[in-house]
Amino acid sequence: MDRRIAGQWLRLLMLLVAVVLGAFAAGWALPLLYPFLLGWLLAYAMNPVVDALHLKLHMPRWMAVAMTLLLFATSMLTIVSALVVRLAQELTNVSGSLQQLVALTQHAIERLLASPEIERLIERINTFYRENPNYQETINNRISDTAKAAAEAGTSLAGAFLNGIIDILASLPQVATIAVVVLLATFFISKDWSRYIGRMAGWFPERTRKRAAAVWEDLRHALFGYIRAQLIMISITAVVVFIGLMIIGVKNALSISLLIGLVDLLPYLGVGAVLVPWIAYLFIIGDWRTGGALSLLYGIVLIARQVIEPKVLASSVGLAPLPTLIAMFVGLKLLGVLGLILGPVAIVILTTCHRAGIFRDIGRYILHGNRFL
Repeated sequence: MDRRIAGQWLRLLMLLVAVVLGAFAAGWALPLLYPFLLGWLLAYAMNPVVDALHLKLHMPRWMAVAMTLLLFATSMLTIVSALVVRLAQELTNVSGSLQQLVALTQHAIERLLASPEIERLIERINTFYRENPNYQETINNRISDTAKAAAEAGTSLAGAFLNGIIDILASLPQVATIAVVVLLATFFISKDWSRYIGRMAGWFPERTRKRAAAVWEDLRHALFGYIRAQLIMISITAVVVFIGLMIIGVKNALSISLLIGLVDLLPYLGVGAVLVPWIAYLFIIGDWRTGGALSLLYGIVLIARQVIEPKVLASSVGLAPLPTLIAMFVGLKLLGVLGLILGPVAIVILTTCHRAGIFRDIGRYILHGNRFL
């Protein structure tokens, strides 16, 4: 084999080994270091406020960090408390209307069973049952098995619900501990931010620092743009649904619209995961007015998303909807629900690296041995 080709294969192999080792190292270290990574991100987000207090008001940096962190923690606690209180109120309202929902469902079933078609079907089944004694035992066994399976499913569902509540309560001390570690890490990182950044910058040559700064700036813009785009789409969906439900006169419009806004993150399903079963149920019980109004609202939401989403993604991230959808689908298949978020993030990272010329430099390194860091 030619020495040049052998060198290319060797450099390619070295890169692949480095990527694999880096992935294993990241997978091993992430569960141990994620509170400190969250602290670094929070400190980075707080820096503009901390610098303003420190430089313009001549406040000691530790005091500026403490005040900013206290303001952030207080704001988050206030928002979470308000959401919990509101959610509790909405759940109380929903539980109060469950009896009415059960009564409506029972009435719909009774009306369905009283229809001539269902009565004739039941009569045919009874006739078949009486005239075929050989099948009676089989039918009884199937009915018994179905009832047993339904009871087991109900028991399993109730057990899973109770276990979920127990797991949530059991995880509260760990969540509180992690939150304290994140806040402490944020305080110390933000207090000595310049020193840490200067020390890290000294590890790399100037060319690498400039390249990393350019990549980070582009990546920061793209990632925050993607988050901004998702928040905009969720907000638009929730507001449109809330206004529509208020016009229709549906109770608990706020909680339902918030739920639909969150479900709207799911690909392929979106608002249809909530509205389609709801519309079908309304048509089954004969509430044509509300069902038709919700169908119209569903169509308005779909049209609004199709018109607005490409523009929002293009202006905020610079990604076309099709690559984003492909990334979400691949992420869902590989990583489950978490892949719905990580898939588009991976596309953003790859696009950023392409714009920064990293892939071009890697190709030159493999082919010609040029340095790319």
